[in-house]
Amino acid sequence: MKFESPVYHVRPVPVEKIVANTYNPNAVAPPEMRLLYDSIREDGYTMPIVCYYDQTEDQYVIVDGFHRYRVMLEHRDIYDREGGMLPVSVIDKPIDQRMASTIRHNRARGSHDVELMSNIVQELHEIGRSDAWISKHLGMDRDEILRLKQITGLTALFRDVKFGKAWIPEEETEES
Repeated sequence: MKFESPVYHVRPVPVEKIVANTYNPNAVAPPEMRLLYDSIREDGYTMPIVCYYDQTEDQYVIVDGFHRYRVMLEHRDIYDREGGMLPVSVIDKPIDQRMASTIRHNRARGSHDVELMSNIVQELHEIGRSDAWISKHLGMDRDEILRLKQITGLTALFRDVKFGKAWIPEEETEES
C-alpha cells in the first residue's frame, strides 16, 4: 500500500466540531499569540490543524494546531472571515501515536511546559510504552526521560529500572 500524506486531503471543519486534546504540553506566551493572530489575520490559515476523527463522539480531536484553533475561538473577525471553518488534516492513529505526533510537531517548533511533558511520559509509561519507545517516538534522550520521570515523583515509572549499589555503608565495609 502506498503511503499518502494526510495534507493532500485537507477538509473544512466547523470549529464547533473540533476539541482540544487532553495532553498537549505546548504553551505559547501572549506576545507570540498576538503574533499568531496577526499572521492569521494577514495571511489566513496557511497550515491545517491536524486532528484525529473520533467517530463515536463525531468530533475532531486536535493533535497539532491548538493555538491556531484558539485564534478562531478568541477572535470574532477570524471566525467570521473563515465562516467558522478550520482547515483540518486527519490522521488515524491510536492515542499513543497521536501523543507522539503532538510532541514531534511541538518539539520541531519550540518549547514545552515541563510538568505537562512529565505527565505525557507518565501516561505513555502507564499504557505500556518503554523508555526506548518514548525516546524513539518523542525524540528524547534517556537523560531527558529520566528527568521528566523524576518530576512526576512516581516510583511506578521506575519499576523496570535495575538499580545497583552505588555505595556500601562504612559499617558494612569495616565488618567485612
